[in-house]
Amino acid sequence: MTKRLRLLVVVFAVFGLIAASCGEDDEEAVAETDSGAAAAQAEAEAAAAAAQAEADAAAARAEEAAAAATAAEAALEAAMAEAEGSIDPEVVAELEAQLEAARDEAAAAQAEAEAAAAAAEEAAAAAAAAEVEAAGDEDDADMMETQPLRAAVVTPSAENDLAFSQSIVDALHRMEAAGLLSEVAVSPGLFIVEDAGLALRDYAQAGYDLVIAHGSQYGGLLEAIAPDFPDTAFAWGTSVETFGLDNVSAYTTSSDEGAYAMGLMAAQLAGDAPVGIIGPIEVGDAKLYVDGFVAGVEAGGGTANSVYTDSFADVQLAAEAAQSFIDNGHAVLTGTAQMTVGAIGVARENGTPWFGTQSNQTSVGPEVVVANQVYRWDVVLDDLVRDIQLGQTGGSAYVIDFANGGLVIEYNDGYDLPDDARAAIEEAVAGFIAGTLSTGVG
Repeated sequence: MTKRLRLLVVVFAVFGLIAASCGEDDEEAVAETDSGAAAAQAEAEAAAAAAQAEADAAAARAEEAAAAATAAEAALEAAMAEAEGSIDPEVVAELEAQLEAARDEAAAAQAEAEAAAAAAEEAAAAAAAAEVEAAGDEDDADMMETQPLRAAVVTPSAENDLAFSQSIVDALHRMEAAGLLSEVAVSPGLFIVEDAGLALRDYAQAGYDLVIAHGSQYGGLLEAIAPDFPDTAFAWGTSVETFGLDNVSAYTTSSDEGAYAMGLMAAQLAGDAPVGIIGPIEVGDAKLYVDGFVAGVEAGGGTANSVYTDSFADVQLAAEAAQSFIDNGHAVLTGTAQMTVGAIGVARENGTPWFGTQSNQTSVGPEVVVANQVYRWDVVLDDLVRDIQLGQTGGSAYVIDFANGGLVIEYNDGYDLPDDARAAIEEAVAGFIAGTLSTGVG
């Protein structure tokens, strides 16, 4: 077998190995797929190395043959010069024959070297293809191992409250649509902590992969329940506390960022009048929002006053707080938590501009809602789910902000907003994303 033929056999063997690795049955075990692809890659790399070595040797032989032809030609010329035309014709014929043979050998060696180089290139390409195939098999193995999760969430208010509860439910359904979750179960309106605890325990017993307690009031429940279900991943917010438990994650939001940005705009809209801010209980993202809004209004040259109703759900108390602010000359209002629908109703009746948060609240007061800070929890819950799929069921805290896209400002296009007022928000958001602006609270 010639050297060239041997090289072609090597190349065909390499491609045969790749074809074999591509044709594996999808139902084979992941470990077998990985080892087969790795073996094919190793064989291809060895073949490529052998082909390159043969190409190098062929190139060396070609150089030697070319040198021999050059020497033969020089010998003939020297003999002719020495004989000064009287050399025996038979000697000339012999020298010419040697020269022709040397040239033929050099040409054959050059052709062999070129063929060997081409074979080496093909073998190298085959090795590269085998490496890509091996990497693809690893990705396929990861996909085979990764399955969508079943998730359940307990919320303190209605899942369409246009506030805190809706923000998490909307996020989970977006994740379900994206294929990260195979099921989303929701238990809304469980503001009574004991009832929420029963629901959380029921979901864990039912085998849900991820059980979420969406409310700052639920932390104590998870601390007590999670140890009873070590194979279940729990999450809660808004908080960064995981209680040192390996199966509890926490999530929170830099709600002060959007509050600060909208506070700058609120100061412009209010002019010399104060801005009123209605909070529920001084905890979690609610307190951050109130403090951030105050900071933004003051940074914009305005004055802000805040009040807490001591309730997340009491719509009437929120409405009364809003009316009190308006009666006392406050020109712009905002608030946080599910009870704010009552305050928005009062703002709408009085034509008072309102800034929303958590979810887009424009539909409740299209005439008065200026802009909304919207929570997109799926930005960090996507990471949480992937961590669970990789075997990490807890112990981490996740935060949404403008920089990671978890916070966005959604404007009410129906509200006649001055261009310079919108520019104030956009400039602040850009500063938060760049890391050049801080609210100074939290």
